[in-house]
Amino acid sequence: MALSHQEIMHIARLARLKLSSDEQAHYGPQLTSILAYVGQLQNAAVEGVKPTHTVSGAINVTRADEATCISGETARETLLSQSAMRGGDFLKVPGVFQD
Repeated sequence: MALSHQEIMHIARLARLKLSSDEQAHYGPQLTSILAYVGQLQNAAVEGVKPTHTVSGAINVTRADEATCISGETARETLLSQSAMRGGDFLKVPGVFQD
């Protein structure tokens, strides 16, 4: 069943598209076939199938934030070793002001 002009315009408005008459004529049949293809999902046999929220069963795989305190020479070396740019015992950062 082909989509009507009003249905095409409604879908275009939902997608925030402005379609000309030529574009409506061009995309209307394509949109009809796409919706027909997606409509095949209504024929899928799902009786007795439990809803699935996740395939792997993993729930909240993030770790809790933990504050750690390191001090002294070890702290400075740890920080400097993780920096992309280093100048001796200092961190190099891109300039803020233009010359």
